[in-house]
Amino acid sequence: MYALHREHVEPLYRFLLRLTLGDRYLAEDLLQETLMQAWRHLDRLPSEREALRRWLFIVARRIAIDAARARRARPTEVGVSDLAQVAGTVDSTDAVVAGQTVRRALRKLTRAHREVLVELYFLGKSTEEVAVRLGIPEGTVKSRAHYALRSLRAAIGPTDTS
Repeated sequence: MYALHREHVEPLYRFLLRLTLGDRYLAEDLLQETLMQAWRHLDRLPSEREALRRWLFIVARRIAIDAARARRARPTEVGVSDLAQVAGTVDSTDAVVAGQTVRRALRKLTRAHREVLVELYFLGKSTEEVAVRLGIPEGTVKSRAHYALRSLRAAIGPTDTS
């Protein structure tokens, strides 16, 4: 079993890593299961090196397929990191305050700067689309956006994150 492990574990792991689309933990689990199958059938394993390798890869592939089928058959597992996405009591106070702060600061900008920021950031238009709509060169849109953001930062003042 030591010789089998030493000679075949790396190629098997790389193969399983490709089958699991880079999921290292799943590939390691599948590799362990493959080696357990080899250990259970140690007395019946092919003695020829290439035949043994073929047998290991076939078993690994079948175990990977069975694992994929089993995952599809049961509900998705929720990990600890996924719990943050579960709906709970959402405190939107910070978002409301931030929105009010930005609206107040936008009023302090020139009409040209405010227009460009609204088009780019609130309406999601590209610089090219804004240039066409406002009838100005694209470079002017970029320049106004740069200076408008600078003025907006100055109007808002220091925040907790800056």
